[in-house]
Amino acid sequence: MGKRDPRIDAYITNSATFAAPILQHLRELVHSACPDVEETIKWRFPHFTFHGMLCGMAAFKQHCALNFWHKDVRDSIATSKPKTAMGQLGRITSLSDLPSDAVLIRHIKQAMKLNTTGTKSPRTKRAPTAPVTVPAHIKAELKKHPKAQTAFNSLSNSHRKEYIEWITQAKQAETIARRMTTMISWLKEGKSLNWKYERK
Repeated sequence: MGKRDPRIDAYITNSATFAAPILQHLRELVHSACPDVEETIKWRFPHFTFHGMLCGMAAFKQHCALNFWHKDVRDSIATSKPKTAMGQLGRITSLSDLPSDAVLIRHIKQAMKLNTTGTKSPRTKRAPTAPVTVPAHIKAELKKHPKAQTAFNSLSNSHRKEYIEWITQAKQAETIARRMTTMISWLKEGKSLNWKYERK
């Protein structure tokens, strides 16, 4: 037998009037398709597990969402709705926005099978980060201050980019010069542009 979590009862009860019947319907559908499913709350939203995460649902101010965890299931769900909400079914504002029960049960059973066989979703490879191009006038200024240049070169791509954009977005020559001076001063102290807001 599956396991129901009373926190999900409370979640549904406290949801907006339009959302409660949607969430209740999805919940019963998951239990119908997977009698051994277990409920839990993760990231403040109801989730369903069976040999791993199956799916999760959520209610917002004006819509609900259903999210499957396995990429193969997500890819198999065809919807003509524009992607304007989390989850594969887009914005769900009423029961009529849901696919048929048979279709949803098929997706749930697909997720169950993938979890049972231990099939993992393929990892998406990140494209390598392109190196930051340093404008000639900033390069020239850094070259005059070896300590600042060393500190600049040791920064992450994103932190170097912050300094470059901060200087190049200035319009007035005086502002550019002032920011350049500040950059050199902070770099000599090993500081990034937004050092004041970084956790210590």
